[in-house]
Amino acid sequence: MDVGLENPLLCDNARSSFVSQFQIGGVSVQVRGQNAADVSLVPSLQAFQRDSRAADICLHVEWADNLAPSSGEESFDSGAVWRLYEDGSQFVFDFSSETVAKEPYKRLIVDREFCNAKLQMSAACLPRGEEDVAPLEYPLDELLIMHRLTQEKAIELHGSGIVRANGVGNLFIGHSGAGKSTTTRLWTEREGVEVLSDDRIIVRHDPSSPTGMRMYGTPWHGEAMYASPNSASLARIFVLEHGQGNVITPLTPSQAVAELFARSFVPFHRHEYVDSALVFLEELANAVPVYHYAFEPDQRAVEKIRNFHD
Repeated sequence: MDVGLENPLLCDNARSSFVSQFQIGGVSVQVRGQNAADVSLVPSLQAFQRDSRAADICLHVEWADNLAPSSGEESFDSGAVWRLYEDGSQFVFDFSSETVAKEPYKRLIVDREFCNAKLQMSAACLPRGEEDVAPLEYPLDELLIMHRLTQEKAIELHGSGIVRANGVGNLFIGHSGAGKSTTTRLWTEREGVEVLSDDRIIVRHDPSSPTGMRMYGTPWHGEAMYASPNSASLARIFVLEHGQGNVITPLTPSQAVAELFARSFVPFHRHEYVDSALVFLEELANAVPVYHYAFEPDQRAVEKIRNFHD
């Protein structure tokens, strides 16, 4: 399978005439291509746009007549639109859909450090130039960021990040249906807060934060549709569960790691990614207080947190 990256891909590659850049969770991605449509940011990414400068990930978009199915070793099948293959020192993500074509309609090729990438678009499958053909559409953007986080002290969590006017940042994590959107609604009805996201938050080390941790908004929102490019110092984490009496129970670091890991987005196809995620979550649990919160879906749940002290 000859899909290799040429050299390491450089962000100043002269062959690329058009450039755009976005940043999510402290990770900057520069996109280069020969056409403006190839580097156009989808609506969900536009709030995360940044001026072109040094980037953590350099992504080059190019078109191929067609993309034959990958012949490398399959590492993971998402059960949806993408599959992951390993080809020597590279990862290959093939995107396919029965509604488009049986063969891949686009292919992402990335080095193992997730610094340099090439995105190949199939002209045979995609009507080039049409607005509904977006190289950077979900889930490609999340896959790229999520894998890059494995190279850093950072992780993506299933949660709602709420920042109060005094700057205190609380992260409410939970599985689907645990009450993240409800919690977001209750807080926005009660006081002027900034919601970084109502579904997916990135947490990473930040020496300037009192706890040493900072949370970032992402474009991947939930039902409440909150997706902010901003960030805030992380003060506390609450593991949400519907219950009676609005009961807050402190978790030990080991309990917290288990709860956080169960609500994290980690590439499980490689054990070293899982290991590094667990190491970071242990550091997070030792730095930031983590609580279990059995709450009732009304304003008393907000008041309980407003009056809570560690």
